[in-house]
Amino acid sequence: MSGELARRHRKVQLVVGLIYLGLPVLTLGVSLATAGLTGAVLPAVLLVLGVLLFPRQRFRPQRWRMTGAIFGAVSAVYLTLVPDNFALVFILLAVLVIWWLGAGVGVALAAYAERTLLVPVDPELAGTPYELAFRLRGLWGTSIVLGTETVSIHTIPRKLRGANPEDLRRTYPFTKVTGVHEVDLTGSERLRFPIPVAAVRTPGPAVILQAAGDDWVLPTNLAPTLTQLLQHRVDGAKSA
Repeated sequence: MSGELARRHRKVQLVVGLIYLGLPVLTLGVSLATAGLTGAVLPAVLLVLGVLLFPRQRFRPQRWRMTGAIFGAVSAVYLTLVPDNFALVFILLAVLVIWWLGAGVGVALAAYAERTLLVPVDPELAGTPYELAFRLRGLWGTSIVLGTETVSIHTIPRKLRGANPEDLRRTYPFTKVTGVHEVDLTGSERLRFPIPVAAVRTPGPAVILQAAGDDWVLPTNLAPTLTQLLQHRVDGAKSA
């Protein structure tokens, strides 16, 4: 890991740690100081949850924003209500307003950590344990996710009713990947996929991914970097 990537990694983990552990610790400390043991029950539960989730999700950026929203909202409301006894009107106002402000802070922290990690995308990230997700150009709600052992493509249907989650996702072990190629689309190609994806004709760079008998043409402006990331993890899995 280069010096720049190592610096970004440390910054990212510091911010993620603040979300999962820092917010619960702050909430617990204020609660103990102002409300005693009785008021510290919920913050203690939040801290335990953060301790359990942090090792599992610290390298999974897709999880950070949701956790940041929940932890931030709960911490903000609790820190507002615990120190004193407020009137019912103020409590309702706090639940309606402070909840969203706290959620916004948590999401902002997660977005900052994700942006620090992925902007710009460094091919050396392939050698780290991070789960890397990239949205695809011209394919609404469709992303490719590079885990440590698998690659998956999944989409969100425009109409959720009747959608089977199993039909909206394909996951392949890296050992089943038989080809990764960079191509340039003219925009006249008619793209077809193993899952129902709402595709538009989109000229520009793309990645061809061949795995377990399926062929994917994945439009992305990060085609050169994504090709390197995929190939590195594929080679690593096959040589293990």
